Amino acid sequence: MLELESIEAFERHLREGASLSNVVLQGLDLRRYTRELSAVPLEGAVFLGCDLEHEALQAALAHGALVFPPISGLPYQPYRGALYTPEELYAGFDPARPETYADTPDARIYQHWASQGRGTPPTLLEALAQRLHDHAITDALDDLLAASGPARKVVAIMGGHSMKRGQEDYREVALLARELTRAGFFLVSGGGPGAMEATHVGAWFARRAEAELDVALGMLARAPSYTDREWLARAFEVRGAFPLGPGELPACASLGIPTWHYGHEPPNPFATHIAKYFANSVREDGLLTIAKGGIVYAPGSAGTIQEIFQDACQNHYNSVGVISPMIFLGREFWTRTRPVYPLLAQLAQGQDYARHLLLTDSREEVIRALVEYDRALPVG
Repeated sequence: MLELESIEAFERHLREGASLSNVVLQGLDLRRYTRELSAVPLEGAVFLGCDLEHEALQAALAHGALVFPPISGLPYQPYRGALYTPEELYAGFDPARPETYADTPDARIYQHWASQGRGTPPTLLEALAQRLHDHAITDALDDLLAASGPARKVVAIMGGHSMKRGQEDYREVALLARELTRAGFFLVSGGGPGAMEATHVGAWFARRAEAELDVALGMLARAPSYTDREWLARAFEVRGAFPLGPGELPACASLGIPTWHYGHEPPNPFATHIAKYFANSVREDGLLTIAKGGIVYAPGSAGTIQEIFQDACQNHYNSVGVISPMIFLGREFWTRTRPVYPLLAQLAQGQDYARHLLLTDSREEVIRALVEYDRALPVG
């Protein structure tokens, strides 16, 4: 079924003289379009959370349309038709007054989520609204990836939220993400601080010189941890000093997939697209599933290790239709500090994904492995 997720798309559809039969209209304010809605076929149409005047609602129901009404009293739109942007989530934030983060949509949604039982909402209506929201985010995410086309392969970088700005590991992740973005890969992360932020910083600077990236890293290092009061303000300072022009945005785009389950960690504002979920389990499984170009594991702790074995399970049983690279950046870390790699290598013996495991300290080796895997994929 055709989905209309913006007023512009709705108006264009009407101008083309097309019917609204069997069309899904998602989260639109249609109160100014009663005359138009009353004049076109609506059989099989689905209105998801649309605002309708009484006459238009009666016409829709009389024609057999399916109407899901808006849910009031929420700080989020359950039927939204697009991913978030940093500008939307951080609307009202003033870098000169870091305390204004508490008034942003991101913070208000987190406060609402926490007051409504976190992962166990006290009412069926709240649970339904959250599930509808997350489904809408997945739908918008699918649209984004479809629009990107096969020319841009999705590669994820996973790693710890506690990795601090100013650390060499952080710079290494940023440089890796920058070079992968320049090579045509679409970078994805869990959308939070630490190694995740470094991923999107690198993509943001894909069109800029390494010296400019180093200046930005120095600016960010003045607030190393997301627990620092100035952490978010320093990010916006860098965005302001090194903005993305309209011509640069497609080449420097990246996708963050955070969750309000970890809402005390604000999403980093260097991801140009943000798919933020309520359900962390849906978010994690989806993130691993879309990264069909491979996943790079930077140093991390329990969350990163959980993702490693979720990814290994997908590869072990080929449950998503593709076996993709699992690359471990940091020999010492992944064999001694967190000795995950030896266990994984043993688990993979005799399995197809064994040949796609890589343990390395070399950024160049990571890039080469991902490029070679991408080139070996069948066309189409």
